[in-house]
Amino acid sequence: MSGGMTDTGTIHVIGGGLAGSEAAWQAAEAGARVVLHEMRPERKTDAHQTSGLAELVCSNSFRSDDHEHNAVGLLHEEMRRCGSVIMASADRHKLPAGGALAVDRDGFSDAVQAAIEAHPNIIVERGEIAGLPPADWGNVIVATGPLTSPALSKEILELTGEDALAFFDAIAPIVAKESIDFDIAWYQSRYDKAGPGGDGADYINCPMDEAQYNAFLDAIDEGEKTEFRDWEKDTPYFEGCLPIEVMASRGRETLRYGPMKPVGLTDPRTGKSPHAVVQLRQDNALGTLYNIVGFQTKLKYGEQRRVFRMIPGLENAEFVRLGGLHRNTFINSPRLLDRQLRMKAMPRLRFAGQVTGVEGYVESAAIGLVAGRLAAAEARGTELPPPPAETALGALHAHITGGADASSFQPMNVNFGLFPELNQRFRGRDKKMQKRKALSARALAALAPWAASVPAHQPEALVPGGD
Repeated sequence: MSGGMTDTGTIHVIGGGLAGSEAAWQAAEAGARVVLHEMRPERKTDAHQTSGLAELVCSNSFRSDDHEHNAVGLLHEEMRRCGSVIMASADRHKLPAGGALAVDRDGFSDAVQAAIEAHPNIIVERGEIAGLPPADWGNVIVATGPLTSPALSKEILELTGEDALAFFDAIAPIVAKESIDFDIAWYQSRYDKAGPGGDGADYINCPMDEAQYNAFLDAIDEGEKTEFRDWEKDTPYFEGCLPIEVMASRGRETLRYGPMKPVGLTDPRTGKSPHAVVQLRQDNALGTLYNIVGFQTKLKYGEQRRVFRMIPGLENAEFVRLGGLHRNTFINSPRLLDRQLRMKAMPRLRFAGQVTGVEGYVESAAIGLVAGRLAAAEARGTELPPPPAETALGALHAHITGGADASSFQPMNVNFGLFPELNQRFRGRDKKMQKRKALSARALAALAPWAASVPAHQPEALVPGGD
């Protein structure tokens, strides 16, 4: 555009992660022209390994897929009903993971990229948007994620006058399956529960007795850790993704009630539940790689090999990826964004994904889904209301646009505590599950009209037999 005119008909999406990819897809499906900007491979990040769209940089799990009793499972189902490219790709590339939805990370990313690049309304441009977008871009979605480029972060902070908010997000190690000792380790999901693509024996379990557990804790405590730089030292962790050494420092039993809890598991050699268990979850479609569940860490690489090989069954483990730590940043969304996810100080900028203060792959993509639909409506000269608060999409959106206390705002996973209360009571020992099922049923009923605002269909690249 020239002559000072702004273009609100073309939507520019900055960031090709899960949120940006979903935002671009939803806007394009609604008929909008979309340009998706991704800075990789021209500018790399500390966490990404590839230049692919929607790369998974931490876990390969989208967590529970139970849409009747779990809030993130409900979010999965709502996104499916809204024609999500992220969920279609995840479903196409799912792996055995008990009650969770885990994916082959490379197949998933490749599928998202293929669908995006094949869409007639989307152009993908590679290169960094340094600083604020050009002034003639009138309809922008900033979905730069937790690794927003320094230039753009600086401009946003100067524009808003807000102090930076940040936390550390840690990466768990990945082990070659062939290096695991199955004379010690065994396959089992907790309570033998089978999930999407699984059979109830979806995790590899490594048992510890009390002496082994205590020696392991001591080794974690004594192990040499990565030193933070001065500007990082006051950055808080996100409670849902704590490094293992931080959990261990909170008490001798913390890990046994966290990622190393033995409940629902029986060692076939003894017929009993171990004192503690380390679980590994399948990380690729071939089943050759497994990640150590919940073992995010800031231990130095040499220390990781030494300490984690103390785990029974992993004495000769081959680590194909070691754990790491990177800094994530997010804005104070309840203070800075309106209900349309636009920045109050510059309404042409709409935000989506982890940068808004949601935590988790699915939550990030969900806010991208909402942002894409809202932006597309604006491009048509109309305004689409946000999804109903009774839905998982709406509850998450409402939390970051005013439901949370701006003075103490921290990243949040979707959970039923964000949903409006039901006007009914439940009785019996399973009343909690009854309530969750009722919340989910109400959510899906409330979602239907909003979901129908953009016709939902599965991307052609992901239709069975469409490869």
